[in-house]
Amino acid sequence: MVCRSCMLVFVILGAYVAVSESLRFDLESGHSKCISEEIRVNSMTVGKYSIVNPNDNQPLPDSQKIIVRVSSEHGRSYHSADNVESGQFSFQAVESGDYVACFLAVEHKPATAMTVDFEWKSGIAAKDWTNVAKKGSVDAMELEVKKLLETVTSVHEEMFYLREREQEMQKLNTATNSSMSWLSLLSLVICLSVSGLQVWHLKSFFEKKKII
Repeated sequence: MVCRSCMLVFVILGAYVAVSESLRFDLESGHSKCISEEIRVNSMTVGKYSIVNPNDNQPLPDSQKIIVRVSSEHGRSYHSADNVESGQFSFQAVESGDYVACFLAVEHKPATAMTVDFEWKSGIAAKDWTNVAKKGSVDAMELEVKKLLETVTSVHEEMFYLREREQEMQKLNTATNSSMSWLSLLSLVICLSVSGLQVWHLKSFFEKKKII
């Protein structure tokens, strides 16, 4: 029972590690929309996008085009497409952090609106298990074991990644608190200095006026 409970925990955590984001959003001509996803280093990620055709029996008009850019928070470009109706991308993250996919609707007058279907997967969800099964000639049970092993490995790596992020946040908090302490001390010194100068100025003024 304990073993089964542990396995269930790993599967639940694996679902957290294997991120799969599928969404649909509206986009007007000349406007853009960006979607970000936090991805760990060495994690595989795949995405595909397409403009939803409201009329299945007719081709999309020329105004229904988008420009797509996928990049990391450090400015590294991973995907670029201009004036397309659909596309896909895949890459292995070389750095941890937020990755951004931006969609820009081509400018058109009169302005038109379109619906974009976007699916973004990373981690375990991004792996093509069908090809793994074909290449390895494994049965369903072995495939599930492989999936579980990949999930456990990803959970283990995710734990270390979260621990590193926690340590970075602690260092940042410590540095911030230290800076705030010095700033508070400096503000106190300035306030006391200004108060002393005001007292000295008032005293000099009263002495000149022979009030005291």
